[in-house]
This record gives sequence, C-alpha cells and structure tokens, in this order.
Amino acid sequence: LEELEQLESRHTTLAAQFKDLSDAKGSLQRIIERINADSRRLFAETLDTVRGHFVKLFRDLFGGGQADIVLEEGADMLESGIEIVARPPGKEPRSISLLSGGEKTMTCVALLLAIFRSRPSPFCVLDEVDAPLDEANIDRFTKVLHDFLAWTQFIIVTHSKKTMTCATTIYGVTMQESGISKQVSVRFEDVSDNGEILVSAARAEPLAAAGEDEETQAA
Repeated sequence: LEELEQLESRHTTLAAQFKDLSDAKGSLQRIIERINADSRRLFAETLDTVRGHFVKLFRDLFGGGQADIVLEEGADMLESGIEIVARPPGKEPRSISLLSGGEKTMTCVALLLAIFRSRPSPFCVLDEVDAPLDEANIDRFTKVLHDFLAWTQFIIVTHSKKTMTCATTIYGVTMQESGISKQVSVRFEDVSDNGEILVSAARAEPLAAAGEDEETQAA
C-alpha cells in the first residue's frame, strides 16, 4: 500500500507537469503561427511595394526593358529563394547572374533604390556604384537620383566627372605634402560659369572664419 501511494503521488506530479508542458507547447505553437502569419503578410506587402518601385526604376535606369522579382515556386514564402529576372532593352529575359557587368550594376542599383524608396532615410551613401557605367548610363543614373532629393540627401564617392556635375557640393581629399591629407570643398553655386569664385562667396568665407575665431577666443 505504501508503494502504491508513492506511485500515485509520483503519477499525480508527473501528470501535472505533463499538462503544464502541453499547455506551454500549445501556447508557443499558437504564437509561432500568429508571428508567421504576420510575417507572411508584411513580407508580401513589402515585396509588392519593392517590386513596383523596382520595375519603374529599372525602366528609368535602362531607358526601357522589363524586370521582376520572382519567388521560388512551391516553397513557403518565408523560406523560399528570390530570383531577379531582368530584360534590358533589345534582349531576352534572363537571370541577373547572366547579365554583363554594367547591366548587373544597373539592376542592383535599381533594386537597392527600390528598397530604399520603400523605406527612405534622410541620408544615403553610395560608394563608387557608378564605376562600371558608361556616360549614357551615368546620365540616367543621376536623373534617377534627382527624383529622391525631395526627402533624401546623397553622399556619393565617385571618380566620374559626369556624376560630379550633378552634385551641389564637392569634397576632395588631396595630398599636397607626402603623408599629409587636406580636404578641399567647392559649392557649385559659389562658382561662376567661367569657373571663377563669385565675389559674394569670397567675402563670406573670411567673415565666417573670423566669427569662428572670436567664438574660440570667447570660449
């Protein structure tokens, strides 16, 4: 009888623990299902938004053509792969891996800007994205960037003179002496058509420098 009582007590304890674990498992499964449902909904909405921007930006950058973002068929949306299909003007649709270097760059820029347009920020840094592009593509690239200037400022690292012409301010780093770097800045609104610094800009710079010296001395 004593052994029976011990077994009944142990069974009661284990049954209570099993019920607690079963309830916790069911609760976690319901939470996971709700999270997955919300994730699928948000992912689908974001994908549709990015796809719409991507199609338009691709046409603007290439001057035509078609592009699309395709999910892997027969797989869960949260685990499926994503394929970028692009058709530049005059070519057949193909995967991005089969495009030329310049076409890959333009397609990637279109995709990145499409994602950026769906979730914009005040600043965007582009580091030599125009290096593989020719002048015609750079011209379309800079026109697309102008469409973003209403809500975004771009900081572009580039060696292309064509890209520099679309900027309002240029910052250059030069090394006049070995091992000593110096920053040089130019604002295009301070430069006349013949390449000379305007008188108003030349007067404003000494005044600003003098003001900074007075503030430093006062501090």
